[in-house]
Amino acid sequence: MEVRRDVFQAIADPTRRAILTMLTLQALTPGAIAANFNSSRQTISKHIQILAECELLRHHYSGREIYYQLNPVKMKEIADFIEPFKALWDTRLNQLDEILKQLKNK
Repeated sequence: MEVRRDVFQAIADPTRRAILTMLTLQALTPGAIAANFNSSRQTISKHIQILAECELLRHHYSGREIYYQLNPVKMKEIADFIEPFKALWDTRLNQLDEILKQLKNK
């Protein structure tokens, strides 16, 4: 049975978000990624594996090295899903700002 990970659970972890942020600049090897953390390489490899299972990362080989990079198509799918919620909260927060301004002026 194939295990499918939830992409939102994957990006909820701060280490995985940090990995995604690092990979916005360039493709990196697992060792180069791990060098930025105080965790073991095995721990970082598990984070990379989870991100890859969610299709947030792609990889390619250069010689014997494997390089990971963001999967922009999957990242766009997430952004598109979140956009209506962002608009809803922007509207609600703007309404709250107006209420607070009115209360302050009373």
